[in-house]
Amino acid sequence: MAKNATIHRCSECGWETPRWAGRCGRCQAWGSLSEVAPAATARVATSRPATSARPITEVTAQEARGIPTGIGELDRVLGAGLTPGSVVLLGGEPGVGKSTLLLEAAARWAAGGRRTLYVTAEESAAQVRLRADRTDALHPELYLAAESDLGVVLGHVEELAPTLLVIDSVQTVTAPGTEGVPGGVTQVREVTSALVRVAKRRGMAVLIIGHVTKEGSLAGPRTLEHLVDVVLSFDGDTHGTFRMVRATKNRYGPADEVGCFEMAADGIREVSDPSGLFTSDGAVAPGTCTTVTLQGRRPLLTEVQALVVPSHLQSPRRISTGVDPGRLAMTLAVLQRHGQVKLHTRDVYASTVGGGRVDDPAGDLATALAVASAVRNESTVQRLVALGEVSLAGEIRPVPGLARRLDEAARLGIGLALVPPGAGAARVQPGGGLRVVEVATLADALRAALAPEGGAVIPLRPRRGAR
Repeated sequence: MAKNATIHRCSECGWETPRWAGRCGRCQAWGSLSEVAPAATARVATSRPATSARPITEVTAQEARGIPTGIGELDRVLGAGLTPGSVVLLGGEPGVGKSTLLLEAAARWAAGGRRTLYVTAEESAAQVRLRADRTDALHPELYLAAESDLGVVLGHVEELAPTLLVIDSVQTVTAPGTEGVPGGVTQVREVTSALVRVAKRRGMAVLIIGHVTKEGSLAGPRTLEHLVDVVLSFDGDTHGTFRMVRATKNRYGPADEVGCFEMAADGIREVSDPSGLFTSDGAVAPGTCTTVTLQGRRPLLTEVQALVVPSHLQSPRRISTGVDPGRLAMTLAVLQRHGQVKLHTRDVYASTVGGGRVDDPAGDLATALAVASAVRNESTVQRLVALGEVSLAGEIRPVPGLARRLDEAARLGIGLALVPPGAGAARVQPGGGLRVVEVATLADALRAALAPEGGAVIPLRPRRGAR
């Protein structure tokens, strides 16, 4: 049978198939397959290597050590700063502040006496200068070029020999002689491959801004994330000021670290202690409870608020902001079945303070206590945190990183922590007078958290089998 003369490639993820289909077999996108000519297969001849292979014990690791950028939260996510020759891809929603962050990083890098080239392919040089004036990101070693042609960009690199190159953005740079439109699969792959080759050859760090799709993933082929060394995502509500940088891939450091920032009129600021942003000041009100979530390896004190009102609908509303909707629905079902809290005729609204997110299973117990507090119109115990996953049987299950969570709670002056039984709380020695109480079931947690007036904790009933 003769081979097909053409292949069909998905414009979203790069998946290839010999026959056309209406839907991509990998990313399930509709109408994304287009006919392209197959690449010619060439035989590769052997050649003499430029440098001989050496024993690993004779290879120095000094060249792979990172250089601090001057932005502590960004260095925290990268590991130890920018590694010479590394390529970092930063993605995020439009308007979240990607260009502002990298312009600030470029200015801090140039302030260290290192030549920096900032290439903008989306804005004019005058627009970037206005932003630099507003954020105080001006330095003589920071060079600016408004170019969208890859050949011209590489020409600037050869002329200036920078130690850091910033590309804003990779979807708007075109590679001459390559098929496809700017931002297409082939163009993005070729531009990124060229930048990676130049970075490795010159020992130059490269920061690339990438667009995201409407689903929130990086636009372009999946191989784009495999080509680069570090993949960062810049998250945050565009209507708020809080931002987070997360590492989803990092060849030079941890891939579960989080950096916190705050957008201001004069640029972007680091937030070294963000726990206070997600809690409200003043006395504890009915319908509120505090938990400690783990964002990467960083514990954050987060307050969950709930509002429960009678419903006039056949199917009561379940609306959440910052709380995972699926976990909220499951927690409400367990609360009604095992906590004797009637919710089938009431609308439930759950939210977090300050734009925080509670998608950690450890926040289940705090969500349940906040809802129960709103139903009974009773406040929880003052200075309380609740940590635990609520199972469908009404049991409180252990959560990871309990020691870090309790240390953060003690540091912020929390007085009482409700934790799962057998979770190692006895081995945790937090300071600040934190009292740790183990609760086995949701009913035990409700009795311990919803104290009478005066703030005394209701004694827990002995667990079955306890002496």
